[in-house]
Amino acid sequence: MKKRRIEFIFVPVLILLCYFVFFTSIPPSWKKVCIICYGIIILTTLFSLILENRSAPNTLLWIYVLVFIPVLGYVFYLYSGQLFLKGYLFRSKRIGDRELLETLNRKREKVDLSDLDEHQRCFAHYLEKSTTTTIDTNTSTRVLKNGEETFSEIKKRLREAKEFIHIEYYTFRSDRLGKEIMNILIAKAKEGVEVRFIYDAVGSISISSLDVKEMERAGVKVCPFLPIKSGFFNQKFNFRNHRKIIIIDGEIGFVGGLNVGVEYLGKNKKIGFWRDTHVVLKGEAVQTLHLVFLLDWKYIYGEMLLEDERYVKRPKPAEKDGMVHVVATGPETRDMSDYYYTLITCAKKSIWIASPYFIPNQSIRTALRVAAQKGIEVRVMVPKKNDGFLTQYASQSYFLELLRSGIEIYSYEKGFLHQKIIIIDGEFASIGTANMDMRSFHLNFEVNLFLLGTNSVKDLVDHYEEDLRDSNRIRPVEFYKKGMIERSKESFARLFSGIL
Repeated sequence: MKKRRIEFIFVPVLILLCYFVFFTSIPPSWKKVCIICYGIIILTTLFSLILENRSAPNTLLWIYVLVFIPVLGYVFYLYSGQLFLKGYLFRSKRIGDRELLETLNRKREKVDLSDLDEHQRCFAHYLEKSTTTTIDTNTSTRVLKNGEETFSEIKKRLREAKEFIHIEYYTFRSDRLGKEIMNILIAKAKEGVEVRFIYDAVGSISISSLDVKEMERAGVKVCPFLPIKSGFFNQKFNFRNHRKIIIIDGEIGFVGGLNVGVEYLGKNKKIGFWRDTHVVLKGEAVQTLHLVFLLDWKYIYGEMLLEDERYVKRPKPAEKDGMVHVVATGPETRDMSDYYYTLITCAKKSIWIASPYFIPNQSIRTALRVAAQKGIEVRVMVPKKNDGFLTQYASQSYFLELLRSGIEIYSYEKGFLHQKIIIIDGEFASIGTANMDMRSFHLNFEVNLFLLGTNSVKDLVDHYEEDLRDSNRIRPVEFYKKGMIERSKESFARLFSGIL
């Protein structure tokens, strides 16, 4: 990491060297010295880049950037070309989390998977071997559709809290909805309920500092996740906490796609109707979801709560409803794309996907194409209009390749589709915070539920079918008729797929 700090020091040096060469009247001999120094820095960086043994196309791309785009190319390389360094940046968190989870998991009994179908059992075995969390039974899950249903349930449960509230969000706004929830947290803290609150420093950049101070005065422990000022020179500001978690008294848990803001209620006039999905949990899986929060809290706040029995006690068993596996991913763990890929390859009849940001990597695209060519029904649902130029057109750039393979793509037209779900054969599913894009796969801290044979999967199927009625199927002929301007936008946006 010392090497990385030196590379950041090179930035002002390169700027000064370019300034002396192009904007001053120093003697030509001194200008030659500046050019030589500039060349030495770039060549040193190129040599370091080659030693990292990346793929040949990736290495050549960054060589071109460093050589042909003075200074700016070097800055872009530091903040985008080195994101694979995540393993070094979060090494301590990865090792510490694994040790704690392995210790806790040794106390739990192994789950009998005999009730699952063969292809569900195949996926469950993969989860067991590849995650540090466990499959939970004696758990009930209930799907919450859209903001009104979700936030009315959240506010009701928050008001009922007796011991503690642990809450973690990517986006938490100081608008009408945000203030209403903050007021509940303040009231509960004054009643003696322990309240701990994590918000992402970038995703919740608009949260009012006055609101934060008011919560702190009431006794709420508030902590931002990776503040920008502390992560600027070590690249950590690229890695964001995209999780949405609420744990109440260790008995109730919430997770899903909804952040806190009036737009998630469909009250933002520019965005309009907001289609999203959340889940409320009871039973054993609440403890596993809670562990994700407790490990994040330990990492950013330094408070070790896993030794306190109140926070790691087994919740009251809920009526058994299939199996639930909570999987947390991030820069320090296996990518969520691995779980999505395995989920897709386990399909026998159908694969239904809904994602607001659909920018799949090569392995996901291959799995979807092969599935469609085997006769499996593959459906992908995306919003008609996205909330960003690059995400909109980068997503569309993959459509023709998928359409040619027989994959059905649907454009959701009722409003903005923000749910992140995958349903396999109408029997098991994934729902959570991870999008089907590179940020969720490689850069963000995410958490998903994998539902095996639960009744809530039937609700997801019913809701997906309802959403299809508000969608328009995209036909290949539409893409063949596209003009050069539209194709150029897609090709340009696709260049940034790796960081979207």
